[in-house]
Amino acid sequence: MNFDNPQLYTLTTIEELEEYNQQKSAFCNLQPGGVGFFQYLHFIKTRLMIKHQISFHLYQVPSQMINWKLVVLSAASLISAAIIIREIQLRLSDSSKDKSLTTLSPRSRGVESLIGNTPLVEVKSLSKLTGCKIYAKLELANPAGSAKDRVALAIIRANEKLGQLQPHHGDIIFEGTSGSTGISFAVLANALGYKAHICLPDDTSPEKMQLLRSLGAELEPVKPASIVDPNQYTNTARAGARRINNDPSDKRNAIFADQFENDFNWRVHYSTTAPEIWTQMDHDVDVFINGSGTGGTIAGVSKFLKERNPNVRIVLADPQGSGLANRVNYGVMYDSVEKEGTRRRHQVDTLVEGIGLNRLTWNFKQGESHINEAIRVSDALALKMAKFLCINDGFFWGSSAAINCVAAVKTALKYGPGQKIVVVACDSGDRHLSKFWKHAEEVDPLVTLDDILESK
Repeated sequence: MNFDNPQLYTLTTIEELEEYNQQKSAFCNLQPGGVGFFQYLHFIKTRLMIKHQISFHLYQVPSQMINWKLVVLSAASLISAAIIIREIQLRLSDSSKDKSLTTLSPRSRGVESLIGNTPLVEVKSLSKLTGCKIYAKLELANPAGSAKDRVALAIIRANEKLGQLQPHHGDIIFEGTSGSTGISFAVLANALGYKAHICLPDDTSPEKMQLLRSLGAELEPVKPASIVDPNQYTNTARAGARRINNDPSDKRNAIFADQFENDFNWRVHYSTTAPEIWTQMDHDVDVFINGSGTGGTIAGVSKFLKERNPNVRIVLADPQGSGLANRVNYGVMYDSVEKEGTRRRHQVDTLVEGIGLNRLTWNFKQGESHINEAIRVSDALALKMAKFLCINDGFFWGSSAAINCVAAVKTALKYGPGQKIVVVACDSGDRHLSKFWKHAEEVDPLVTLDDILESK
């Protein structure tokens, strides 16, 4: 630098030079994205020239043109801006370090907090072969493995508010179930301080019974029977709860969950499952397909979707032996196996567990008017579809999910390509190993979609 004329330049002392060099070092340390000091200095120079009409060359500033108060204020503002820019760049850099991470759920507390917000996944093989987009709502991703987690938690919380259940007081939850509801109640009873007493048909798959025992539930297997039989598993559960509540010497409370008739069933799907689907599909759903056990899922979801878009098509997927398909399509609750002497078991004559019924439940009736059509699916079709999904997509799903996917393919082919179809993957195949999958494993692994559609 040239300091020959002390009247012309301001940086004329050692102290001032050292102070300026410190400022220069600060700028170098703040450089965002590798920008150097001299680029910052040029930026400062340009801004000062614009704002304060100061004309100077790199280190040489005419002293008579400088208002030091304005220079210091401007420099402080620019330094602050540089720090903010640097912080923004650091945060952007941190957010892009691992692009393999999707949006993560926040920390939560207790198994009950994990219920809901389940994934939605495209079934690639079925989409490719039908020309539609077929998606599955993975209710099997709930902590106890099925959509019944939502219902069980809703019923427990409602009874707590009513004062009919008190945690860690020995209170008992009775339920009659042949499907996954008992497992959901067993898990949540453990977590929330209750005891689960499950009444179920004695031909329920052994793995489900073993799982319930492992979870600590009290099991009461009964012979399959008609709903009018007082020993039918649902009626047995109702009687068990009544017996405890009517015993003045028993200080425990007992509730009969009554999933088939309980109004909280369809309502929880209306308030949680359906909005999740609507959001995950970006408010663009053409068809929703599901079976009906209690009727809660199809009732709650159909009601919500129809309110958002009346053109959404609701399809009931119904197993053989159930009378619901004829009820929807023809208004008559009847199946050919109802003929005297033809039924092997009194609930639904099928390998499929958890869906299909020969009576109308309160929950089903809440959504019946929203159902556009029903598709009957035989065991043979369901078995082949289960194997097809396992081999082609890696999805090892239960029997009701397989039935839903058969109905999805038939719907796609009936109404043409381009539709967005959502089905529910209710539970995993590991709950059906000794029954449904015992037969599905024998299906040819080279089975094609044409093979499935040609089956009866």
